[in-house]
Amino acid sequence: MPTMRLTSLLALILMTAACAGTSGSANPGGSQTPAPTLRPDPLAIDHPKGAGDVVLRFEEGGGFVPADFIATQAPAFTLYGDGTVVFRDSTAPGPDLGDGVVRGVPFRTARLSEDQVQALLDRAISRGALGIAKAHYDPGTVADVGTATFTLNAGSIKKTVSVVALGMEVPPSIDTQTLAALADLGTLLRNFDPTGTSGAQAYEPSAYRAQLLDAGAPQQNTRAWPWPGIKPADFKPPAEQPDSSFLRRVFTPKEVAALGLNGLEGGASGLAFKGPDRKTYAFTLRPLLPDEQS
Repeated sequence: MPTMRLTSLLALILMTAACAGTSGSANPGGSQTPAPTLRPDPLAIDHPKGAGDVVLRFEEGGGFVPADFIATQAPAFTLYGDGTVVFRDSTAPGPDLGDGVVRGVPFRTARLSEDQVQALLDRAISRGALGIAKAHYDPGTVADVGTATFTLNAGSIKKTVSVVALGMEVPPSIDTQTLAALADLGTLLRNFDPTGTSGAQAYEPSAYRAQLLDAGAPQQNTRAWPWPGIKPADFKPPAEQPDSSFLRRVFTPKEVAALGLNGLEGGASGLAFKGPDRKTYAFTLRPLLPDEQS
C-alpha cells in the first residue's frame, strides 16, 4: 500500500478512536458506545481471492524453437488470488547432471501480503501499462522470435496482452512508450524477487504433464520403458487438438519418480523410451501449476 494511503488510514483510525474517547464513552442510559466499523480501503484494487484464481501471469514462448521447448514451456510468473506466487527465470539454464537430459529451471513459490499484492497490481496496471495496453502488438519487422503474454484479472480489468519481440529494438511508433513499459514489467516478472515475504521455497508440483511422441526411429540414449502399469495407448491427444500426434497424460510425482532421475521438478526433455510395443518414443515432462489440470 502506498505510504500516503497507509498514513491516511492510520490517521483516520486514530482520529476515530480519539473522538470515541472524548465524546462520551457511554450514552445517557449507561451503555457503552459501539466501536466504529472500519470499511475496506476504497482505493484498493479488487481481484479474485481464490487459491486457483490467476490474477497476474507472464509467459514467453513460441518463435523458431524445437518442439521439445514448446512442450515444456510454462508461465514464468503467476500471482494467485490468495497472494501465492509461482515463478522462475525461464531464461536461466537448467541443472546439468551430465546424463543427456535437458532439465528445466525449477519453480519457486512465495506468499505475498495483500499490501504487496496491491503494490504489484498497481505497478502492473499503471506504470506497467497493462491498464491501457491493446490486446496484441507485432512490429512485423522481426521474424522467428517469441511472444510474451500478460494475463490480468484485477481492478475490473480482465484481459490478455501479447507482444511479439518484447524488449527488442523495433521502429518507433505510437506504441513505443507502452511497449517500453510492458518490457520493463516483463523484466520485473521474469526476474521476480519476493523480498519482504516469509521467504521463497521450492515449488513441489502435485502433478506433471507428460508428453509422448512416436519418434519413428531409434534415438540416442534410448531407455527401457519404466512404467509397468502405463501403456503408450494411455496417452491421448489434447482435447483442443484431437488429431495431434503429440499425446499427453497427467503423471503423479510417484510416476515421475519411477524414471529414477533427479532434478526433474522443473520439467525435462531429451528423453526417449523403448515402448512395450517396441516403438521408440520421445518423452517430455512439464510441472503443472496450481490452476492447471492437464
